[in-house]
Amino acid sequence: MHPERFNFTRDVLDKLASDPTRLAIWWVDVGDHELKMTFAELCVESRRLCNALKSQGIGRGDVVVVILPRLIEWWVINIACLRMGAVISPGPMQLKEEDIRYRLERTEAACVITDLEGAPGVDAVVGACPGVKSKIVIGGQSPGWASYEDVVSESSDVFDTVDTHSDEMAAIYFTSGTSGYPKMTVHTHVSYPLRHKVTGQLWLDLREGDLHWNFSDTGWAKAGWSSIYGPWSQGATVFVHHARHFGAERTLELLARYPISTMCAAPTVYRMLLLQGLGTTKLKALRHCVAAGEPLNAEVVDGWRRDTDITIREGYGQTETSLLVGSFPPMEARPGSMGTPVPGYDVQVVDEKGNVLGPGQEGDIAVRVKPVRPMGLFREYWKDPELTAEVYRGDWYITGDRAYHDEDGYFWFVGRADDVIITSGYRIGPFEVESALLGHEAVAESAVVSSPDRIRGEIVKAFVVLKPGFGPSELLAEELQEHVKQSTAPFKYPRAIEFVDRLPKTTSGKTKRAALRAVEWAETP
Repeated sequence: MHPERFNFTRDVLDKLASDPTRLAIWWVDVGDHELKMTFAELCVESRRLCNALKSQGIGRGDVVVVILPRLIEWWVINIACLRMGAVISPGPMQLKEEDIRYRLERTEAACVITDLEGAPGVDAVVGACPGVKSKIVIGGQSPGWASYEDVVSESSDVFDTVDTHSDEMAAIYFTSGTSGYPKMTVHTHVSYPLRHKVTGQLWLDLREGDLHWNFSDTGWAKAGWSSIYGPWSQGATVFVHHARHFGAERTLELLARYPISTMCAAPTVYRMLLLQGLGTTKLKALRHCVAAGEPLNAEVVDGWRRDTDITIREGYGQTETSLLVGSFPPMEARPGSMGTPVPGYDVQVVDEKGNVLGPGQEGDIAVRVKPVRPMGLFREYWKDPELTAEVYRGDWYITGDRAYHDEDGYFWFVGRADDVIITSGYRIGPFEVESALLGHEAVAESAVVSSPDRIRGEIVKAFVVLKPGFGPSELLAEELQEHVKQSTAPFKYPRAIEFVDRLPKTTSGKTKRAALRAVEWAETP
């Protein structure tokens, strides 16, 4: 059961703000400049932004697209949107013009907030998005843009928090699918803001006084999980490192210097820290580590435990859900297992007819939605009832991931049921990469699949059929990689390209990605 009305800012943050010394954010950049913001300061700044957005014509129910790196303003914007009932839609800084246009159009955004680096990309496409009535830029002045610093400083800090309904839309997160462009996943004022209290308490193991470092990019739902709702529901402080790129040496330096007690990262981060030489670094404050976003192998778990005496605890969920399965202290952590279902969810492994399977039987990871729909499940794929209906099978929401569980109820991940690629914590739909490749004059056809990688777990690999007059070469492969980087978000580019004469097809002419993927992973098609 959940309350009929809930607003995270009023019901959680404003209460924390009653203590003027309680720290919400500890921010550090590449130059070692530090900023600290208390919950009291965060709440005041969010009210000023609410009034600033209101003066720009933005109100309850309006969509605010935010494309920002790890600036403190990103957290303020999230909180302001919740407070005023606006709908936030975060996007990563790597988005290219076509990605931005797609998001602005599909969300019918009324406002877009970015920094000086992101403004040109928005300007290039905003003419095709007549619904945008406000553009706000952070960090300086740009023609046609309102200055964030100016509009906030000129605004009052008195604002009455909107009494939002529990089922009211709070956020739209984009997530990749097998076919087509990213899906718009709608979350409400309880599905993430309230349900992630369990994430913070049980999985992140947070408590007041903890300093928590989550490595997720601000454009992804995982930032909501572990950079806002999980830690702040427990009164913990969020540590933020503002840097353009991840660096293992710098990360170890920060872990040693600051009193970071808990961290959440994709397994790739842990692998890179181990390779950097974790054993020579003294991490005095670190006591708890979790991983999510991709499978965690036993080698990383063993290496991390050897060097830190800490067991990395795995967790599993999706953009569409809060945490579904996890390894929670003090339960036994079994390397390779995602753990057991989170209280409040009935998670099972089911067959194609929705029948619950027994221990050791592989099937689809499913969440029971009848007779009671769990709080942490997304509301819908926005404005797409057909796509929404596709993910339900009888009484179950079907995650699209395959697994089995053992006699003790521990879940073991097998893989995706579709062709979505999970690399370094990113979910990448093959259609997006294939579409970008087809935009190059040399490409006749392409098929994109996952391929194993020692560091990232898996990478994007493209099989390319060339048009007549073009021949395969290392130079062309590099050109195609750069073309994808320029056409769509760079993290989607294929790290490996193989030129082939033809692609395997079904009798109906569809590309058999599964056959290509099976060869890459040395499986039987």
